[in-house]
Amino acid sequence: MSETANDAVDEIIERWSAVRPDLDTSPIGVVVRIFRASRLLEQGVKDHFEANGLESWEYDVLATLLRAGDSSTLRMSDLAGAAMISPGALTNRIDRLVAKGLVTRATDPDNRRLVRTTLTAEGRRLADGLIEGHLANEISLLEGLEPEERELLAGLLRKLLVSLGDRPRTA
Repeated sequence: MSETANDAVDEIIERWSAVRPDLDTSPIGVVVRIFRASRLLEQGVKDHFEANGLESWEYDVLATLLRAGDSSTLRMSDLAGAAMISPGALTNRIDRLVAKGLVTRATDPDNRRLVRTTLTAEGRRLADGLIEGHLANEISLLEGLEPEERELLAGLLRKLLVSLGDRPRTA
């Protein structure tokens, strides 16, 4: 890996080390950098989708349904889990996507307690049409890392997420 310039977190660590030399400030180097990187990456993704007339959360819901496969249908509970949001927040989001004609919501005919959300043809066209540009944008956001570094970082972040309790959701 190549030598990199200092970032704002280096200054934070340096100041804490000067004020409290007795403390192990090494976690700041990871946790604060992840927080800052998350905000910057989120803004880069948000800007991309706004340029395409969507909010990030709208694409997230549409892409989650698109990943469901041929039916592009998920139960609301599965969709909430995949989107990592509360059922109440999801209901509000789905209402807005229904109003735009991008998804439909219907009671499951086999179990009236279940509600299923499905991409409309327009929602499928929009989500499918944006995926290539979205991935190109993400590549651009990560251009400061070599491909091997991205792979290494992805593995380390996976290990961290699993240690924090993040596991795949089963439908």
